[in-house]
Amino acid sequence: MKKSLLIIALAISIVSCDQKDKPATTAKEMKTAYVDTSKLLEEYTEAKDIESKYKAKSEAMGKELQSEINRFKADASNFQKNAQANGQAWAQENGAKLQRREQELSYAQDAMLQQIRQESGAEMDSLVSKVKKFVKDYGKKEGYSYIFGTGEAVSILYAEDKYDITKEIVKALNEQYASDGKKDDKEDVAAEAKAELKDIEKKKK
Repeated sequence: MKKSLLIIALAISIVSCDQKDKPATTAKEMKTAYVDTSKLLEEYTEAKDIESKYKAKSEAMGKELQSEINRFKADASNFQKNAQANGQAWAQENGAKLQRREQELSYAQDAMLQQIRQESGAEMDSLVSKVKKFVKDYGKKEGYSYIFGTGEAVSILYAEDKYDITKEIVKALNEQYASDGKKDDKEDVAAEAKAELKDIEKKKK
């Protein structure tokens, strides 16, 4: 009888020690979720505003440049009509001028596209960094152990829909962006584009 009681007591003490030695984290289930990063950027208002801003800027700069191209085409057409009548010396001089203008227009077009790519790329990179920080802070605040990302750079091959918090993140980001009042003034885009195109034309000379 006493032997049986000792065995039971020993068993209880072993179980007790075993529970004490287990890490506390095993008692708590990890909270995980994932965000579809491609969908997030499609639905995030600030990302949409950046896209709209540079689309409008590209169109405005392109319109200014197109006016120059149209004038060049008209002058080139007149040159062809008048070259024979005005003689070889006139044709050589004005033909060289037209060639320089054509090169300048080509340079301006390339510079414009490069500038748009650089500016929009830098702004989107900054936005992505800000979103990453937001998700990190959101995860800490909401008690997540991990928040994974899916999209073009896939890091999860499968997850149940119930773990998708993309809508929550988009909603929170859009609310913060709206409260910050950082929407661009679209009325200034055309004027800004015109000024930047003039700056490009100055650099090419």
